[in-house]
Amino acid sequence: MARRRPSRKQVKEKRKARKKSFRDLRESRKAQGLQVPVSLSQSNGKSEYQSVEEEQAARQDQTVEQLRVLRATLPMLLKRLSEIDDFRNPKKIKHRMTVLMIYGILMFVFQMTSRREANQKMTRPMFMKNLRLFFPDLDDLPHHDTLNRLLDGIGAEVNEIENALCDLLAQLIRKKKFRRYLIENRYPIAFDGTQKLVREDLLSPEWLERRVGKDKDGNGHTQYYVSVLEANLVFNNGMVIPLMSEFLDYGKGDTSNDKQDCETRAFYRLANRLKRRFPRLPILVLLDGLYANGPIMEFCERKNWDFMIVLKDESLPSVWEEFEGLKSLQLEKQINQTWGDRRQSFRWVSDIEYSFGPNGHKRLTVHVVVCDESWEDLDENNKPVTKRSRHAWMSNRPLTRKNIHERCNLGARHRWGIESGILVEKRHGYSYEHCFSFSWDAMRGYHYLMRIGHAINVLVQFTSVLFKTVRRMGLRRFIEFVRETLAGPWLDTEEVRKRLQAPYQLRLE
Repeated sequence: MARRRPSRKQVKEKRKARKKSFRDLRESRKAQGLQVPVSLSQSNGKSEYQSVEEEQAARQDQTVEQLRVLRATLPMLLKRLSEIDDFRNPKKIKHRMTVLMIYGILMFVFQMTSRREANQKMTRPMFMKNLRLFFPDLDDLPHHDTLNRLLDGIGAEVNEIENALCDLLAQLIRKKKFRRYLIENRYPIAFDGTQKLVREDLLSPEWLERRVGKDKDGNGHTQYYVSVLEANLVFNNGMVIPLMSEFLDYGKGDTSNDKQDCETRAFYRLANRLKRRFPRLPILVLLDGLYANGPIMEFCERKNWDFMIVLKDESLPSVWEEFEGLKSLQLEKQINQTWGDRRQSFRWVSDIEYSFGPNGHKRLTVHVVVCDESWEDLDENNKPVTKRSRHAWMSNRPLTRKNIHERCNLGARHRWGIESGILVEKRHGYSYEHCFSFSWDAMRGYHYLMRIGHAINVLVQFTSVLFKTVRRMGLRRFIEFVRETLAGPWLDTEEVRKRLQAPYQLRLE
């Protein structure tokens, strides 16, 4: 049967409805304080510049502002990175350690997708000339194989690259740059694991393994992969900043019982490192349903951390049983509100005793909240429809009418920020899943440099000077715009030097 073509009127109506749904989504997310997706924020119009002079002024202004943020953050980064022991022969060193590290960071700031692309594009004469305006120490950029050999040679000290990022964020925390985005005066940190690499051959003994597929005999083949547990700062204005990473290592599993490493084991290691690095930092831990168990909650309590953990329907039956039994006795613990275009109904139950461990001899007191919400949307036929969703969390701090919105809507719901942050690193220019090196230590080093580059770009995105520009252009298009500017004769040398001499203070939107 021939398919009937829609009429012109139907096509127009469908297009109009689609635009309306995008517009409504944008306004809804703005009303909720959520970040508008880049794909919705990019303009579909022609160039806004009317002359070459106007374009040159815009290119120069945006490039200077982005690299001023980088110049403001580099001193702290390089101070820590310069402490790494350089194993190379001092008489044969052509490029200093700090120059190599700057090169690695810039590679990811400008979103070079591979070592080969960085070699080809960043070492062009015009690109180098413009870079020297901002970084006079860059007399020359090395071949990327030099950086690869350095990261491979420094071995375990590659962790100092991540420590440099932690030092930078600690400095920003001390300067109270994130004070407006705290949840009950605590820093929201989300944890989530993800796969980084997968290969058919074992490239390093640290890689994990699994059986996949089935042949005619019912046997699969072995596949080797790398997984990473990430920890990010996730603020309610949409700002997601990389913080720390923990690589799953086959040798760190329960080798006596032939069990490899897992995300839960990695969580304990990462959490302990986080506590040692920020011993007095007030933290709100945001976790998904994988971590809804007694040992994890007890661990967070010992660290003096608040937590909000997703509680799935099939998780912790005893807690759900207590919730269903007590909610009718605590009728005052409910509230209805409108948040953006969402109609929300919160019900919570306090002081639920949860027993775990051998014979249930360990006990914890938790508080459970359930949020039922509804909103108007369009179905696949562009007809109005009411959609519904349900969310549930466990908290170790009592819930009240005063803090329910802050802990749930501004805190727990933004756990998705780390998932979107990982998605950005995988699909939006940072080549998260690209194997920059077959060496285990060098691969981790590139990963840490990538996280530093991503963190700097997030700060650029939310600076008060560039916030509206980046929102209008989209972050990837903005970075591409700056990279094109550095690759061409757009910059006025004297004007750039004059602007760089002016004092600078990082201000976030």
